[in-house]
Amino acid sequence: MPEKMNRRNFVKSTVLGASVITAAGMAAVSGHAEVPNHPWSAGMRTDGTLANAPLPPLVKKREIPTGTITGLTISRMILGGNQFTYVTHARDLRYVSNLAARYNTPQKVHETMRLAEENGIDTVCIHAGPGVVDSIAEYKKRGGTIKSIVCPTAPIKDDLADFTDSCRLCIDAGIEALYLWGVFGDQLVDNPEMLKRAVNTMRSFGVPVGVAAHNIRVVEVCEREKVKNDFYLKTFHHRNYPSANLNHDSSWCDDPEKHIAVFSKVEKPWIAYKVMAAGAIPPRNALEYSFTNGADFVVFGMFDYEIDEDTRLLNEVLAQDNVKNRARKWFG
Repeated sequence: MPEKMNRRNFVKSTVLGASVITAAGMAAVSGHAEVPNHPWSAGMRTDGTLANAPLPPLVKKREIPTGTITGLTISRMILGGNQFTYVTHARDLRYVSNLAARYNTPQKVHETMRLAEENGIDTVCIHAGPGVVDSIAEYKKRGGTIKSIVCPTAPIKDDLADFTDSCRLCIDAGIEALYLWGVFGDQLVDNPEMLKRAVNTMRSFGVPVGVAAHNIRVVEVCEREKVKNDFYLKTFHHRNYPSANLNHDSSWCDDPEKHIAVFSKVEKPWIAYKVMAAGAIPPRNALEYSFTNGADFVVFGMFDYEIDEDTRLLNEVLAQDNVKNRARKWFG
C-alpha cells in the first residue's frame, strides 16, 4: 500500500489517541476532562447505517441572526460538540462523561443537529476525533445541511505530515472551516513560527481558518506576529459562580477584563466558547456577558432539550440595545 495511504489510515485510526495524550499534558491549562472508557468514547462512531435513513423534512421553527467569516455565513449561536465527544467538564463528577456517552448515541447526535437546524443554528463546532467527521458526512447524506467548524487533532510535528493528512480528511468529508485546537494553540504560544506553519497548512485547503486558545497570550502573539488566521475561538466567561476558584476542571477564563481589553483592539471575528463555564453560568447571563463585552459568535454546548430555550434567549439578548450598541465593533 502506498506510504500516503498508510499515513492517512494511521491518522484516521489514531487521531484521538494522540490528542488525548497531548491533552493530558495540558490538563492544568485547558481543563480537558478525562474521556470515558466506553464503546462510543472515541467519538461519534457509526456503522454507516444512519446514512440510509433520510432525515425528516426540515421545518423551521425559529430564525436567529447570522454573521459572515471570510465568505462563510454562520449563525451567531454555534452548536458545541463536546457533549457529543463526551468531554463534559463536570468538575469532580466523573460519571457525567459516561452519562453523556450513553445519551448522545450517533442517532441522538443527528437528532440534535436536526433540532438545532430547526431552531436557526446552522453550524456545529467540534473536534475531529475518530468517527466525528464521518458522522457529519453521514448527516449530510441524510439531508442535513449543518455546517461544521472542526479542529484536526493529529499531533503537530516538524514535518506536519500527520496534521496535514488530518486536515485533508476533514476537507474530504465536507468540513467548511478549520481551526487550530485550543490545546495546540496554548502549546505553541512560545513557538510562533510553528504556529504560523500550522495555520498556513490549514489555509492551504482554501477554507476559513481559526486559532483557538485557553490562554489569552495566544491571541496577543497572533496579533503581534501577524498570523494569517481568519477568526479566533477564545474561552470567555466571568468568574461570578461558586466553583470558579476550585481549580478543578472548573474555570477557563482567568482574567476576563484582560480578554475584553485585548479583543477591543482585534479586528477579526471572535467566537467565544466555554461561555457558560461548562454549565455553571445560566444561558441568558452568559449570552449577555459575551455579546456585550465583544464576542461576535458564541459556541453553546447543548443537549437536544436545551436548544429551543437557548435560541429563544439568544434572539432576546441580541435585540437588547446594550448589546447592539456595545463598545466593540461587530465583526463577522
